[in-house]
Amino acid sequence: MNDPKNDTAATTGFPQEAGPHGTGETAEPQTEAGLIEKLTVENAALKDRMLRTLAEMENLRRRTEREVGDARTYGITRFAKDILEFGDNLQRALATIPAEARSLAQGPFKALIEGAEVIERNFLATLARHGVTKFEPQGMKFDPNLHEALFEVANPAMPDGSVAQVMEAGYAIGERVLRPAKVGVARGGPKPAKSEEPGVGEPTP
Repeated sequence: MNDPKNDTAATTGFPQEAGPHGTGETAEPQTEAGLIEKLTVENAALKDRMLRTLAEMENLRRRTEREVGDARTYGITRFAKDILEFGDNLQRALATIPAEARSLAQGPFKALIEGAEVIERNFLATLARHGVTKFEPQGMKFDPNLHEALFEVANPAMPDGSVAQVMEAGYAIGERVLRPAKVGVARGGPKPAKSEEPGVGEPTP
């Protein structure tokens, strides 16, 4: 005589699922508490993943803003370095005019001097509009991050290690040094006061 279980399997094409005791009874459905716990765990995992994604997007936004800001501020660095030579030559030309000749200048010569001075002011103002500022650290504490020492000057009247002479002005772009000031450093004087320790003599417009 045929087994009813075999007849059912033959009819459906699938073997009948065995119950917990090996019988043909089906497994009990998942309880409501178990389903809630499962959904709670999945929801927490999804929330954690969402928060991580949002944090990554915020970091990317900030990094992009910073890179765009740096490109806007420092994108003209190479051009600015090249154009500084024009300002140096103009300043050297004005420096060759003796103070007496400048005070006594009249007519076209006076107009030439005044015109060159106007050009120099406009040149510096244009640089400043693009974030490039000039600094001359005369008398300030020597800072190797801002200044390039060319020689030493024996001067007991100035604090030891201070800038005794500025041979070439320095320039900064944004928060970076575009070109250090070329200076002579005083030696033989008194030790610098606390207020003259490193940190003084930063670039100023």
